[in-house]
Amino acid sequence: MAKLPYTLWIEGHRVLTWDQRRLPFREEVIELSTWQEAAHAIRSMQVRGAPLIGVTAAFGVALGLRELAGSGRHSSLTAAQTALDEICASLIATRPTAVNLAWGVNQVRRAVAQAPHPDWARVAWARALELHAADAQCNAEIGNHGLSAWKEMIARAKDQARPLQILTHCNAGALATVAWGTALAPVYQAHQQGIAVHVWVDETRPRNQGASLTAWELARAGVPHTVIADNAGGLLMMRGQVDVVIVGCDRVAANGDVVNKIGTYLKALAARAHQIPFWVACPLSTIDPDTPGGMQVDIEDREASEVEQMQGLVEDQSSALYQQMVSVRVVPVGSAVLNPAFDITPAALVSGLITERGVIPATGKAICQVLALEPA
Repeated sequence: MAKLPYTLWIEGHRVLTWDQRRLPFREEVIELSTWQEAAHAIRSMQVRGAPLIGVTAAFGVALGLRELAGSGRHSSLTAAQTALDEICASLIATRPTAVNLAWGVNQVRRAVAQAPHPDWARVAWARALELHAADAQCNAEIGNHGLSAWKEMIARAKDQARPLQILTHCNAGALATVAWGTALAPVYQAHQQGIAVHVWVDETRPRNQGASLTAWELARAGVPHTVIADNAGGLLMMRGQVDVVIVGCDRVAANGDVVNKIGTYLKALAARAHQIPFWVACPLSTIDPDTPGGMQVDIEDREASEVEQMQGLVEDQSSALYQQMVSVRVVPVGSAVLNPAFDITPAALVSGLITERGVIPATGKAICQVLALEPA
């Protein structure tokens, strides 16, 4: 099976990734050389997507410890521990909703805690590299299990001489992870195996991650797709033009409730009304056993400007700004704006969680069983 390009990659001791705020119009690579740059990349959404945030934060801890080791300013264990606490707390505070963020930080922190103080930087870097490789493998397994779950639908579409019609929301593709993606992993694997698929891509206001990011990476991979307005999905389901809905997630609560990009809940409701499977691609690291239900999750409210303005490329050749990226205001000055970044899809609306260990029901019992098999 061919590999997709990595979204975050390592060259020697350099951490490189795309600046996702510039896509799809500018393909700019940024280097994260300090923990502050890693924190800024997460906070400003240069990197985004729960799995990618977790791995980026893990490298952030490693970069911070490397800086401390090189400076010699924290030679005592007490001073180094205080500095480590500050680095970890600052990284975790960058975005509150995606559980992978704290998970990635704590994975490195636990590894460091078992090592002698002089070895912290080396151990942290090694653990971050392990998480980087594990994320790519995890997502490939999600793709395998997702494809198996779709077997009957794929056969039905093939009998009807048409592609499998898939609707997705936001970006849970390769750009949201180290590689492959979560929700798009089975799509990519189907495409590589010669299975005919077509993806309906929600634009995903207000940041347009579907129109800008999902469409960009599907086009690069040669996967047939069509961008639609967020509110068009229900009509397509009513017309029989959607076989399956699949999304990623930023957190799954202990009872199976799913927290994902704002607008996910409405797709789940429409899918239930039309008896269409609604799958959630979910690395086990995204399950939060310490949060009883979705209503207990801290939903991030983001800046009003994301709703008030839209970013795009000027195509008017007579304009002095031709081919420049600009922001334009679309909301009247003085109108109040609320911008919750995520919503909550109740577990009862979820057909199943597609994890690296297989497909499990979105229930507390199933989640407890699968997490009990995971190493501490």
